Amino acid sequence: MTDIVVLGSTNMDLVAYVAKPPQRGETVTGREFRTVPGGKGANQAIAAAHAGANVSMIGAVGNDAFGSRLRSTLEHSGVDTDHLRTVEGPSGTAHIVVDDEGGNAIVVVPGANGTVDHLVPGDEALIASADALLLQLEVPLAAVVAGAQAARAHGVRTVLTPAPAQHLPPELLDTTDLLVPNEHEATILTGRIDPREAALALLDSVPEVVVTLGASGCLYATRGAEPLTVPAPHVTAVDSTGAGDTFVGALAVALGEERPVREALTWAAAAAALSVQRWGASASMPYRSEIDKQHAS
Repeated sequence: MTDIVVLGSTNMDLVAYVAKPPQRGETVTGREFRTVPGGKGANQAIAAAHAGANVSMIGAVGNDAFGSRLRSTLEHSGVDTDHLRTVEGPSGTAHIVVDDEGGNAIVVVPGANGTVDHLVPGDEALIASADALLLQLEVPLAAVVAGAQAARAHGVRTVLTPAPAQHLPPELLDTTDLLVPNEHEATILTGRIDPREAALALLDSVPEVVVTLGASGCLYATRGAEPLTVPAPHVTAVDSTGAGDTFVGALAVALGEERPVREALTWAAAAAALSVQRWGASASMPYRSEIDKQHAS
């Protein structure tokens, strides 16, 4: 079984569902509100655990009711939380508006995630024991770099989701094995609008890139080979929140099982397709048996 460590954020998602998102200065009436455990780190951890990996989480929650629920959700999903710190103050929150087409807009307030700015005793040993380390950018960059450098020092594969998109320092790119931006993030990182051109540009900095393309699937690029496009299953989306994290979690599991790249990508795309047909982020993550069934159809 693949061993995965996730260093990243835990947030309580505060989700409002509306027909159309409000414009600046506009007030609209929503039809539903939900609180759903999330955060890109927690989402990827749950996705990978549901997909069949042994998963441990490095991060922080606050000493509030949200923090207790976030920890409980991770544990009930099969994620080890021994390295999930509890700190004074509020947990992270994400304020999300989801429209009737399944699109979303998100404001993240870091809370406890902002305290994850370094590795603490035991973190490096945990990373060293893994097959892969999953990273995102919802915790301070210093911790992301420290985690990636620890992984590189111990021969552990690093998978970085560059979200929220920002400048990536050389010391992080130099220790990233697989970069997984979406189209928007790839454009911000490279200035290239075309996903293929963006992926090829990113290969100057990292050895492998997967650009996720939403309903159009994904584009894989590696040095010395032609880019590979993998379509996504055709489904009707109700909520795309967490779809990218579902994809990354499932992809890490498939690659850890040494599946061929195309198969790994199609399996991860099947997982993401299942997630967008369900409400919420962590609540939408499919289990391995469901992914296998979707992948075979």
